[in-house]
Amino acid sequence: MSLFNLAGRTAVVVGGTSGIGRTLSIGLAEAGADVVASGRRMALVKDVSAEIERRGRRTLSISSDVGDIASLEHLRDECVKTFGKVDIMLAVAGMTKKTPSIDMNDDDWQKVIETNLTGTFRACQVFGRHMIERQYGRIVTIGSLSSFVGLYQVAAYVASKAGVAGLTRALAVEWAPYNVTVNSIVPGLFRTDLNAALLDSPRGQEFLMRTPMKRFGRQEELVGAAIFLASEASTFVTGHMLAVDGGFLASGVNQ
Repeated sequence: MSLFNLAGRTAVVVGGTSGIGRTLSIGLAEAGADVVASGRRMALVKDVSAEIERRGRRTLSISSDVGDIASLEHLRDECVKTFGKVDIMLAVAGMTKKTPSIDMNDDDWQKVIETNLTGTFRACQVFGRHMIERQYGRIVTIGSLSSFVGLYQVAAYVASKAGVAGLTRALAVEWAPYNVTVNSIVPGLFRTDLNAALLDSPRGQEFLMRTPMKRFGRQEELVGAAIFLASEASTFVTGHMLAVDGGFLASGVNQ
């Protein structure tokens, strides 16, 4: 089990204050890491920081925005000043916009791409620079089922998450010589504030029908994948998209 022990590691979760990001932040803390969970809303930052401290780990309360590279640099610099290093970075911030593609305007398209793809790149670039200098790092992005398949009326989201898959592979190849791994977790259907209405709709039932395990995931079921990709158990794993999806992507006709 020592391969999965994150004691002595410092992790930053960008977009780590709500939904899946919050669950992963607390999960990394329970695995032994000092964890800084950051997001735009300071009230949520302070709330998850208190949860991390309750688990006996060190943390900082710093807000950040993936749309503002200076805020990400400030987050990195404060973490390095306090902890001496950042070993692990999870880029979790994301958004979606459901609308017929024919009606989508440029502003809505750009907001989704800016947050999900460009924002992920910014976080990887800012923390990757520090990791390359140290010759060590574990970066985990968040992909999507739509990194592999098309989904209905969310073209910008699908394009952004397909981009995250390509970005993950590109950075993995580029940064492998520096002992920096870059991998992605691909969640199936997990209930969050972002998709609650979808899961309760007929479309949600269609997703359920196409999932061989016949249920939606529980957010804590993503923690093991994050710990694996952040730990010494995955030293020869990079550029990988790790699906935690109840068999969705493996499935064709399953009933």
